[in-house]
Formats: sequence, structure tokens, C-alpha cells
Amino acid sequence: MTIVPSAWRGLPRPALLGLFLFFCAGFADGALVPFFPLWASSEANIPIGAIGLLFACYAGGELVAAPLIGGIADRIGRRPVLILSSLGVGCGFIALFFVHGVIATAIVLLLTGMCESVLHPTILAAIADVTEPSAHPRWFGMARVSSSAGQIIGPTCGALLALVSLGSVFLAGGGMLILGGIVMLVAFAETHGSGHAEDEAEEEDGLSALLPAFRDGRMAKLLAWVVLFEISGNWIEAVIPLYAQDAGTLTPSGVGALFAYAAALTVALQMLVSRFAETRSALGLAAGAGISTIAAFALLATSPAILSLIAAVSLCAVGQMLVGPLVPTAVNALAPSARRASYMAASSVAVDLKDSLGPSIGTALYALAPRLPWIAGIPLVAIASLGLGAAIGHARHPSGPTEDDASSQLGSAVENYR
Repeated sequence: MTIVPSAWRGLPRPALLGLFLFFCAGFADGALVPFFPLWASSEANIPIGAIGLLFACYAGGELVAAPLIGGIADRIGRRPVLILSSLGVGCGFIALFFVHGVIATAIVLLLTGMCESVLHPTILAAIADVTEPSAHPRWFGMARVSSSAGQIIGPTCGALLALVSLGSVFLAGGGMLILGGIVMLVAFAETHGSGHAEDEAEEEDGLSALLPAFRDGRMAKLLAWVVLFEISGNWIEAVIPLYAQDAGTLTPSGVGALFAYAAALTVALQMLVSRFAETRSALGLAAGAGISTIAAFALLATSPAILSLIAAVSLCAVGQMLVGPLVPTAVNALAPSARRASYMAASSVAVDLKDSLGPSIGTALYALAPRLPWIAGIPLVAIASLGLGAAIGHARHPSGPTEDDASSQLGSAVENYR
């Protein structure tokens, strides 16, 4: 555990503030996500089959906004984007406490998702701006630690608030993100001006400039495998609250404690796993993540007992520790420096698809049969983990020059000729 404090002291101030904002976002997610299905089914009287659609509204807002504003931090800078997005998401979460009905909830979630679409990719871009490329896997691992630390406190606070009202967890999550926005306003210094991106923006505008996946084949392949792998992994988070409650295994507070434990496991082990992963191949790490997730699904399909739930979330957490920092590292390796936020925004689209399709598909399968999500997830994870490992390996160690490298080599050749 001494690894984390010593590493934090070596980070520039903007990166430290980025980790703090990750903590705030992790707190909000941890306070909301485990209790949202329970709030929707009990207090909001929403059918189980429709809960996934509300999750999809949140992710849908991100999907709608990402093509339009996903790369805006490359044009106007990181600071205003971080301030406005964190304040917008915080206000959206607080608004959920006051709204009633499926339509009003869906509208609030859609608008909140639009604000959230630029939050995480801009934080990652800001961290990458002020750290060395060789250190990115470690710093992105620290970002996961910061988020997971928030996800420890978030479910714990949510479990206490759930004793009073399930809706009150929205106030806690939104308040934390508003605090993060205020801290960014007061203390965050710009890490990337708009001038670097203006030259390229004059050459290429529109959707293809903001979503590089449409023009970068390696990026598109990487994101496709990320989506497939993350969709099934999301079922752990989206389905377990319903699975445990219907089986009579855990109360709402117990569900919060379970996910707080999973986050604590990530805080304790992520940096150690990241050090272990530095000398391993991407394919081997992704395969290990796939095996861990498959084992988790097998346990859940066998029994909803408490020991099975604890072991399952532990195995799933280990799988995410193995591949989590690799994805932004691979994306950053593919990204030109002037379009780093745009590439990170493209990768967040894959996460948004996971957040949209994961709960929708998982809860729909659960409505058909309680064990169907776990049985169907096993072959999906097996295929996706191998494809993801190969795609990350190709992104981190390209076999040929990239488009930017080729342009640079051509420019050098012209200068030499002159």
C-alpha cells in the first residue's frame, strides 16, 4: 500500500486533481448504480424489464453527445470542459431525487448522460498531457484506484442512506460531483490549449474528426472488442442487485456493502496488478481477465448464495484490474497528441455502449430466466477476451507506421530533398 502515496507525490498537480475528480465520479457511481434498480422497482414502480431502458437513456445521452462534443477539449481546453461537465452531471443526479415517472426520469438521465460524455475522457487526456508515455499504464491504473476508492465510500454511504430512502442516494452522488466541479474551478490549471487542435480542425471537421474510430481501422477494431467484453462484464453490476434480492440473499444495504468490497479490492490490488502486468503480453492479460470473468459467471449460475456472490465480484474485479489500464494506454498510443481528447472520447463511446446495452440485455435475459445472463455470458467473454488482447497488442506495438508517422516521414524527406 506504500506504492500509492509515493506515486501520488510524483504526479503533477493537474493529474492529481484529475485523480480527485475520478474519486468524485466513482463515489457518485458507487452510490447510485447498485441502488438504482432497487429504487426503480420498489419506490418508482417501474417493471424490471424497463429498468434496463432507463440505464440505456443515461448511456444514450452520452452516445448522442459524444459525436458532437466528444473532442471539444481538444479545441477549447481541458479546464472548462471538466468544470461544466462535472457540474452538469452533479445537477442531473440531484434532479433525480425530485422527478417522478418513467418519462421524466428518462429525460433527466438523457441530459445527464450528455454532460457525462466528456468527463472521463477529458480527465484521462489531462493526465496524459502531463505524464510520460512510458508511465501511462501506471497512472491510468492509479485513476482506477481513485475511482474505486470513491466506489468504496459511495456504496457505504448509499447503504446508510437507503435505510432512510433509496432516492436520497441521488443527492449524495450529485453533491460529490458538484464539489469536484468547484475544485476544478478553483485549482485546475489548463494542460492543453486550443491552439494545437485548431490547425488540424481547419483541415478536418465534422464527425470523422471527433470520432477517430471512423477513420482509424486499428482504433475501430480495438473498440469493437472492448464493447463485446464490457457488455457481459456489466451484467455483474446490473443484474446482481436483482438476483440477490429475489433470492433473498442480500438486502439493499447488503448489495451496497458487496460493491464497496469489490471497490476496496481494486484499491488494495490495482497497483500491484499493474506492476505485474508491465512485463506480460496484452493477450495473456486479456485471457486471464476472461478466465476470471468466466469463473465468476459459473459461480453465479451455480448458486446465488452469499459466498458465490462475494467470490464472483472478486473474480470480476481481478479481471477488470488486468485489462482496465491497458485500454486507455492503447488508445493513447494510437492518438496524435493534438487529438488525444478526441481519441479518448471515441473510447468512451465504447463504454457508453456497454452501459446502454449491458443493463438492457442483462435485465432482459434475467426477466426470461434468473440464471440466463450468466450462462449466456460465458461464451461471449471467452471470444471477446481473446479478440481484445490481440487488438490491444496491435495498438501498443504497431507493425507498421501510423498515418501521422507516414506524414512526418514524408515531410522529412521533402526537407532533405530541398
